[in-house]
Amino acid sequence: MRKTRIKICGIRRVEDAMLAAHAGADAIGLIFYAPSPRAVTLGLAMAVRDALPPFVSIVALFVNAARSEVIDVCASLNPSLLQFHGDESPDYCASFSRPYLKAIRVGAAMKADDLVQLQSEFSTAKALLLDTLSVSQYGGTGESFNWDVIPETLREKIVLSGGLTPINVGDAVQKIRPWAVDVSSGIESGKGVKDPEKISAFMSAVQHADAEDL
Repeated sequence: MRKTRIKICGIRRVEDAMLAAHAGADAIGLIFYAPSPRAVTLGLAMAVRDALPPFVSIVALFVNAARSEVIDVCASLNPSLLQFHGDESPDYCASFSRPYLKAIRVGAAMKADDLVQLQSEFSTAKALLLDTLSVSQYGGTGESFNWDVIPETLREKIVLSGGLTPINVGDAVQKIRPWAVDVSSGIESGKGVKDPEKISAFMSAVQHADAEDL
């Protein structure tokens, strides 16, 4: 059976990290971007890391961060992946000698050819993470974008994000068959507070969609 990987992002409490891990999440995202309501301190991030069981990856998310901040987080936290969610260049993203995801904010004007070109530009990325464009914030909008813009050649190589919820993630997995899905606001009871029932429902929806691809 095909397995869509699941990343739960915007974790800011140890108990939520453990909920995600026990529900079967493959990775959790920790946000190092102070304006975000889901931002964490390095101390909290390390507490989350220390509490997690084995085989759950940590992804450290940055938005136009100073090089020194990324270096400090890498040295102290040793995340499995970096995620760059701002306007970072390919050279910047690759300069830390760490595997990374590059978030691409997809708006109404985005074309399939644009995504192919971006994949070429960020050829050193492990994957592109496709999120919804917002003029007011970097991610966490709770809104989805038009999945039809994703070319067939990229669908198995992306991390799909942007407005995913327990209600629509099954359709997303069946339609796009991405390598992974990423969720934050869609499983919350409040900003930065994960809801156990929504986490469970989200995981079940992905698993059911995978089971139908036999």
